Amino acid sequence: MMLNGIYRTQVAYAILIVLSLTSVRAQQPRRDDEYPPPAILKMAKPFHDTCVQKTGVTEEAIKEFSDGEIHEDENLKCYMNCLFHEIDVVDDNGDVHLEKLFETIPGKLRELLMNMSKDCIHPEGDTLCHKAWWFHQCWKKADPVHYFLP
Repeated sequence: MMLNGIYRTQVAYAILIVLSLTSVRAQQPRRDDEYPPPAILKMAKPFHDTCVQKTGVTEEAIKEFSDGEIHEDENLKCYMNCLFHEIDVVDDNGDVHLEKLFETIPGKLRELLMNMSKDCIHPEGDTLCHKAWWFHQCWKKADPVHYFLP
């Protein structure tokens, strides 16, 4: 009898481990020939290059945030803010206008960003860079599979 109970416990643990691994695997960012969309990356390249130069952020910091873990880096935060300014989706106070941002994104990607943004409405932060980072980390948490930072 006792062996049967131990066996059940081991099976239960094994199932939990498999489910945990499946869950972690399911949350990996999608990176393939079609995603992030090459056309979007090409369109974003001039903004990327300008903001890298203006902020001094490293390509490694951008890639780590986009494809890896959320981390804090002041240059990265200001890079995110710079992108918002370069694509002109902020007002004179530096507040991001999501509806204006959505208009700049084509088709299916717009739907993904709108879904990511459902709980990402009131940014927190003392500076524009911190508010920009707040949006990006919120989007990444909301949809780690589809989030990417150009």
